[in-house]
Amino acid sequence: MGFQHQIQFAKKYLHYYFTAGNRHDVHSPFVYALVEEVLRDKRQPAAFREVEALRKELLESRETLQVTDLGAGSLTGAGPVRRVADIARHAAKPPKFGQLFYRLAQYLQPQYLLELGTSLGLSTAYMALARPEAQVITIEGCPNIAARARRNFEALDIPGIRQETGNFDHVLPALLPELPRLDWVYIDGNHRKDPTLDYFEQCLTKAHDQSMFIFDDIHWTPGMEAAWRTIQQHPRVTLTIDLFFIGLVFFRPEVKVPQHFVLKY
Repeated sequence: MGFQHQIQFAKKYLHYYFTAGNRHDVHSPFVYALVEEVLRDKRQPAAFREVEALRKELLESRETLQVTDLGAGSLTGAGPVRRVADIARHAAKPPKFGQLFYRLAQYLQPQYLLELGTSLGLSTAYMALARPEAQVITIEGCPNIAARARRNFEALDIPGIRQETGNFDHVLPALLPELPRLDWVYIDGNHRKDPTLDYFEQCLTKAHDQSMFIFDDIHWTPGMEAAWRTIQQHPRVTLTIDLFFIGLVFFRPEVKVPQHFVLKY
């Protein structure tokens, strides 16, 4: 991320911070309940401590990995050999968002969860720990990062996560016919407009009224912001929540007129 990009991104965040609403600005019963019961939940289950202890180990690791980058590239402009500590610091979602995923998964009770972009698996772990009886499938483009994530799942004693490795463009179309439905989709890979919209359209074929899609870095670039606006305008989308670093998408039929919220988190 270049210096000018960082400046522009910081300006966008400041605008979001000072203009985003809170629960008093929400007139949707579903969103109001989600804010009260999920976004404002401050409890710290034991699972949080386990994942964050692992994060601390990764941040202190001197291990390096040969990285195959199939998406929009590293946020730090790093080369093909990267330190695990740097991946944990720059590519892994911060604790507050992994913990939000845990709370959302417990609240919404999805059974079939799909993640595009495993990275080191910290967000995957939060989802799987929240729903141990669910099927959690995660796709990672880089074999070495996927292997490191597998070690992390073993360290956390999470045996049930299904890992797929390879280019999303090849893995996703082969995977989707195997799944009866998608209750939850987290798209955190590639970070370019056209691929993001393509993955969205593909996953829509397995979505239903109660599904939730999560999009990462919706304000990272003008292209991702354009993708987010296109998703918001899709005829099947009835409700979105912009939390700046991520966007939540819902298809709930009780929402007759599409509603789009920008909420502080």
